[in-house]
Amino acid sequence: MAAEQDSGNPEAPRIEFPCSYPIKVIGKATAGYEQEVIAVVEKHAGKIAADLIQIHPSKQRNYLSINVTIMATGEEQLRGLFLDLKSIESVKMVL
Repeated sequence: MAAEQDSGNPEAPRIEFPCSYPIKVIGKATAGYEQEVIAVVEKHAGKIAADLIQIHPSKQRNYLSINVTIMATGEEQLRGLFLDLKSIESVKMVL
């Protein structure tokens, strides 16, 4: 019975690094919002090619969704990136 409990690990599956990792940042469409988000992402992941960045305005254009795919190198990198993104005043959600 103990062997069954060991094999049934309830933790979320681990990510194997390095890997391609999509990040979605949603926030108020303020002046400089897009540049600030990209600068924070590049601080943690290096220069991001333009084709790995997608920007979608909301219907009323009050919010922007910025999708960026990075090459993730580890959990520490992702933790720091998410913390820095969440510290941007205009950011409402980071997924």
